[in-house]
Amino acid sequence: MSATAAETLARFNVQTRFEDLPAELVARAKRHVLDTVGAALAGSAADASRRVLSVLHAEAAQAAAPVWGTARRLGLRDAAFANGVAAHALELDDSGGCDHSGAVVLPAAIAALSDADRSICGRDFLVAVVLGYELGRRVLEACGGYSAHNGQGWHSTATCGTFAAAAAAARVLRLDEAQTRSALGHAASFSGGLWAFIHDGSQTKRLHAGRAAEGGLTACLMAQAELQGPAQIFEDVWGGFFNAFAPQSRRDGALLQQLGRTWQLMRCSIKPHASCRSTHAAVDAVLHLMREHALPAPRVRRIDVRTSAFVMDMCGSRDLRTLASAQMSLPYAVAVACIFGDAALERYLESARADGRVMAAMERVVLHTDPNLADLDEPVVTIEAEGMAPLSHRVAVPLGSPHNPLPDQALIDKFHALAGIALTRERADGLARFILELDSVDDVRAIVPLLTGHAERHAVIR
Repeated sequence: MSATAAETLARFNVQTRFEDLPAELVARAKRHVLDTVGAALAGSAADASRRVLSVLHAEAAQAAAPVWGTARRLGLRDAAFANGVAAHALELDDSGGCDHSGAVVLPAAIAALSDADRSICGRDFLVAVVLGYELGRRVLEACGGYSAHNGQGWHSTATCGTFAAAAAAARVLRLDEAQTRSALGHAASFSGGLWAFIHDGSQTKRLHAGRAAEGGLTACLMAQAELQGPAQIFEDVWGGFFNAFAPQSRRDGALLQQLGRTWQLMRCSIKPHASCRSTHAAVDAVLHLMREHALPAPRVRRIDVRTSAFVMDMCGSRDLRTLASAQMSLPYAVAVACIFGDAALERYLESARADGRVMAAMERVVLHTDPNLADLDEPVVTIEAEGMAPLSHRVAVPLGSPHNPLPDQALIDKFHALAGIALTRERADGLARFILELDSVDDVRAIVPLLTGHAERHAVIR
C-alpha cells in the first residue's frame, strides 16, 4: 500500500536536517522566534493571560515548564496553553502561517524542551520551528486557503495550528516516524475553533492559540506513550480532516506540493501594528499620506476606505468595548493612525479607546465594500482634508510582509518594547542574543531561565 499523506509528512518531519534549510530561511526563523517570544512576554501581563493562570494548576512534581515572563512553572501542557494565550493576547504575534503560527509553535516546542531526555542544539530546535510553520500552513492551504477556510467560520489558528504545534513538538521530543504519524492523527481530532468571538469582542480568540499549542503537544505526548493515532486523517474518507473541516473548499494536492522545496515560513509576516493584520495596509496608507503631505490630523475631514467584503465582515466593526474588539476594528485602526501617527499597543489600551480625539476621528472614517477586490486584496484609502484635493493611496505590500520586511533595528526595538514589560533590560538583551544566535547554541534548554520575569508586577493590560 502507498503511504498516507500523514505518513509522508511524518517521514519529512523526522528526516529533515538543518543542512536542508536555506540560509535565508534560518535567518527568518530566528526573527520569528524573537518576535513571538517578545509578544508573549508582553502578553503575560494581559488580562486574558492573568485569567488563564488563575485557572491552571499543577502539582509541584509536574510543574516543569516555564510560564514566560513570570517566575511560575506549570506542567508541560498547561505551560504550552498559557504561553500560547500570552503570545496571541496582544495581537502582536506573527501572521501568514496557520494563521498565527508563532503563537502555537513556540509555546509547544519550548514546553517540550522540559520533557526532552537529552540536550537539543539550536540547529535542531530551528528545524523543529520551521517544520511547525511548514505543516500548519500546508494544512490551511489544503483547506482551500485562509479566506476560504476562515470564511466558513473556522479560525485557522486553532484548526490548523494544532498540526503546527504537533510537528514542532514531535521534532523536539525526537518522535520516530510512526509516533509522529500518530501525533498528527491525534492532532486532527483535537482541532477546532470558531470565529464567533468577532461579534462581541470576547477573549476566546486568545485561547485558540493556547489550545492549539496544548493540543499539539498533548498529541505528541500521547504518541510518545504509544497511543496509536489514525493514519488516514488527510485522505478522502469518512472522518477525514478535510471532509469535516473543508468539504467544499479542500485542495488536497496543496498538502504535499513542493514539499521540501518551498518553505511556508517564508510567507509569514511580522506585525508592526497592534491590530489584526487585515488592517495594516490601511494603517500604512494613512501614515504615508499624512507624512508625505505634512498633513496635521485636525485638517482631516473624511477618510474613505474601499475594502473587500471579506475584510469588511471581519474588521468593519466599531466596537471598542474591549482590547480584542478594538484590535479587530478597521475604523479604529485608521483613526489612531491619523491622530497619533502610529498604531502601537498603547493606542489600543483603555485610555486611548476613550480619547475624544479618536472618537471624533472614527466618525470621519467611512468604509466601502468594493466588489472588484478579492478577499485578501489590500484596500484603497482616500483622505479629504481642508483646503486640499482628495489624496488616495494603496499599499499593496504592507510593512512586515515577507517582501517588505520589518528592518532589523525595528524588530529589535519592538522586542525590547514588549519584553520590557516582563524583563529587565539586561535579561532582555541576553535573551535576544540567545535567540539570534540559536544556530550556534549547544543546548536550547538554557533558554528557560532567560524567560523568567516579573510580569505579575505590571498593571493588567486591557
